[in-house]
Amino acid sequence: MGLFDFVSSMGKKLFSSDDDAADSIKAAIEDDNPGVSNLGVAFDSGKVSLSGDAESAEAMEKTVLIAGNVKGVSDVDASGINAPAMVEEVQYYTIESGDTLSKIAKEFLGNAMDYPKIFEANREVIKDPNLIYPGQKIRIPVSETSAA
Repeated sequence: MGLFDFVSSMGKKLFSSDDDAADSIKAAIEDDNPGVSNLGVAFDSGKVSLSGDAESAEAMEKTVLIAGNVKGVSDVDASGINAPAMVEEVQYYTIESGDTLSKIAKEFLGNAMDYPKIFEANREVIKDPNLIYPGQKIRIPVSETSAA
């Protein structure tokens, strides 16, 4: 996995200056502990570069999403993370105005009541299923999706 793009004007505000960015983003990732050891975080002009050892492909993906869903981050480079091969395919979705997890579940999983599956797959970046915002990027495991 290489470079991921994000909406830099949206997201959780973690830092007030570029000098604080790398440490603030690293602390946020470590607080949620998605499963990356020896974590390194660098920040330069909106781009976050990550390094470390992920226990799974899912741990790496969650680390990327935590770093990218931060206000001021436009790109995340995960090429420095060593991770096992991906077992399942993942689809990424960017929240749009008017979206709810139920609406997204209906579209991707075929049943609005399956929204907890999306919430669980994104617990590190969605703290409350009722508090999502436009521009937030989430993951939807393809194995959970319908053939639609």
